[in-house]
Amino acid sequence: MRIVLVGPPGAGKGTQATRLAEKLRIPHISTGDLFRANISRQTELGKLAKSYIDAGNLVPDEVTIAMAKDRMSQPDAENGFLLDGFPRNVSQAEALDELLKSEGIKLDAVLDLEVPEDEVVKRIAGRRVCRKDSSHVFHVTYSPPKQEGVCDLCGGELYQRNDDSEETVRTRLEVYHTQTEPIIDYYRAQGLVVTISAMGPVDEVTSRALEALKSGQ
Repeated sequence: MRIVLVGPPGAGKGTQATRLAEKLRIPHISTGDLFRANISRQTELGKLAKSYIDAGNLVPDEVTIAMAKDRMSQPDAENGFLLDGFPRNVSQAEALDELLKSEGIKLDAVLDLEVPEDEVVKRIAGRRVCRKDSSHVFHVTYSPPKQEGVCDLCGGELYQRNDDSEETVRTRLEVYHTQTEPIIDYYRAQGLVVTISAMGPVDEVTSRALEALKSGQ
């Protein structure tokens, strides 16, 4: 299957993308991974992307598209892929359509993870990260530490990252609504959108997604 995964920040796209790709036996292709891989290998595209990132600018669509094209041409993506974070706007979606058309293939589905805005804010703004080890992450509601403000694993101080503040989260949501959300209507016009609720336990959301992709509803 060839799938595009969309949803607001905090919808659990990264988690679901990894799980779905494993279940469907297709590679998970994320924009972040593409950038990191190209930059670490110092490819021409990676050097170009890094120059924009270092300057604090967004990487231009054509660079992102070229990276995605290169990744989708790899042998492990021959029978399908799951795109996460790309396309991020309608112009990228149009470019992806042209790219796939030139290869004689097309998307099978666009999986839209739906989460109420207040839940997104609650999920992200409630995160607390350990200062000693950033891989130790807690949540004030869903996975609170035994002692408030103290990491269960190493005793480090737990804090809220600046980009997890409610104000920042709402700004990120506004960017999503204005830039990325329009691709849902773009793909809906092609009959590709499958919308599911991303509420509930992770396993349930994965099962829901697999069933929706299977039925195309």
